[in-house]
This record gives sequence, structure tokens and C-alpha cells, in this order.
Amino acid sequence: MHLELRHLRTVHAIHEQGGLARAADVLNITQSALSHQIKALEQQAGVELFVRRAKPMRLSPAGMRLLRLAEQVLPLVGATEAEFKGVEQGRIGRLHIAMECHACFDWLLPVLDIFRRTWPEVDVDIRQRLAFGALPALMRQEVDMVISSDPDEMAGIAYQPLFDYAPTMVVPAGHPLVEKGFVEPQDLARETLITYPMDRARLDVFSQFLIPAGVEPAQRRTVELTDVALMLVASGRGVAVMPDWVLRRQSANPELSMLPLGRGGILRRLYAAVREEDLGQPYMAHVLRLARTEPLRMLRGAAA
Repeated sequence: MHLELRHLRTVHAIHEQGGLARAADVLNITQSALSHQIKALEQQAGVELFVRRAKPMRLSPAGMRLLRLAEQVLPLVGATEAEFKGVEQGRIGRLHIAMECHACFDWLLPVLDIFRRTWPEVDVDIRQRLAFGALPALMRQEVDMVISSDPDEMAGIAYQPLFDYAPTMVVPAGHPLVEKGFVEPQDLARETLITYPMDRARLDVFSQFLIPAGVEPAQRRTVELTDVALMLVASGRGVAVMPDWVLRRQSANPELSMLPLGRGGILRRLYAAVREEDLGQPYMAHVLRLARTEPLRMLRGAAA
């Protein structure tokens, strides 16, 4: 027996409408065409599906079995069709994000909280385990966006600039470097450097400051949480380098002092890497717009 969706819709419509004429109107076909369809289906099944002598027309026991199948299948098909339509219209999608920037949680989570209220049908997730292989994961379509300050040329990948930031050293109040007013690489040769647990190449303090100068810190200690790192710095257990958007919140903390890396400081740019084919998605354009504006709004609020 060869069943098609139109057969299930026919059985369901006739049962709901109680007759061929009204069912034909609902299905938008002629009554004659509907009658021929029923006869062809009964020939395939080898049994009568409708009791035609009844008023109104009703299903036979075999027809009732087919109706139960229709009641199971048709809602699933309808939901899938609606989902496809939502994808086509850009309402439904996936936004899985990987970050090569540990501190980015501070501004990204508020951005995603705003985003999900506008796009409730977009599946949002942050894939932490992919931090060290984020860009290859983007190529393999395991994630849909990568937050990075180190753009690598890759075919089919577009880098959307988000905002600039300054890696800044935080030291205990009263530290000898405070009087100097800035930090030089050799100053860290005597310090315990507190960092996030990331590869050295992905940390600005190493890639932009220490490695070019050929300097190593006296010790390195890794800490997962920003607040714990700042607590250790305030306790005199070491120094740390963090983005200025993190440290602006600590500007009034009397236990901490912030210093630029070098006399003029260092400026870095954060990017969102996305597949070129996804740039046209309305929800992608929206989250990029939020990612450009929300961190700056947060910085202005912290400064105020």
C-alpha cells in the first residue's frame, strides 16, 4: 500500500467535515476528484475505508486505523513545515558561540540575554570546550560565531569588527609600579602573573607584550574567575592583565590600581568571526549590532 500525505489529509478532512462536499472545500479540490482519490486508496488497501450508507458519512474500522495514523503524522508534518518557513524567514536558527577570550563572558552574557528576548526561536549556546579550536570548529559548522582578537585568513569566514579595548595591568594599591605610571615588559620579570587558563598565544599580555620583548614573568598562576583573580591581586599575591572593560568596574576600588602596558598603552580590536553564508540571517545581523553597542554602553555606565 502506497500512502501519501494527501491520503492522510483526505481521511482526516472527511472525518472532521462529515461528508465529501465539505471536505472537498477544505482540501480545495473538486468533489469528483476527492471521490476518485478515495476509490483509488481503497483499491490499494483492499478494504473499504468509509461507510457510505451512513449519514453523515463515517469511517469504517480500517478507516479509523488510518485516521489514527493521520492524527499522529499530520501535526508533526505541520510543525516541520512551520519550522522550515521560520528558517526561510530568518526567525528560526542556531547561534552557538565559541570564545578565544575568557573575559568576554562579562559583556557577552548580557548581549545574549537581550538577544534571546527578540529571537526566542533561535537556539543559543556558548561552547566553552571549543575555546582552543574555535576557528576550525566554525569551519566544521560546530559553532556559528567565534569571538577572537586574532583574525586568521580562512576561506568563507568573515571577520566583523566589534570594538577596541586596551589590555591593562592591575596591581595592588601601593605597588612600586603605581608611581612609575606604566608597565614595561622587564617589570614582570619579578612578578607573579595571574592569568586565565588559556594558551599563552591567546593572551594579550604574552602575545603583544612579553613575547616580543623576550621576557618571562617570575611565575605564572592561572585562575578561572575574574573576581578571584582580582581578589588575589588585592591581596598582593600577584598582578594581572585584563581588558579595560573588565577593570572599569574596579575603578573606584581603593585596593587596586590600573596601569597601561607601555607608555602609550596597547590597543586591540575584538572581532566576531562568522561564516559568510550566515551574514544574511536577520538574527545574525542583530546579535552583531548588539555585540558592538552593548559593551560600549556598559563601559560608559561603569565610567559614570
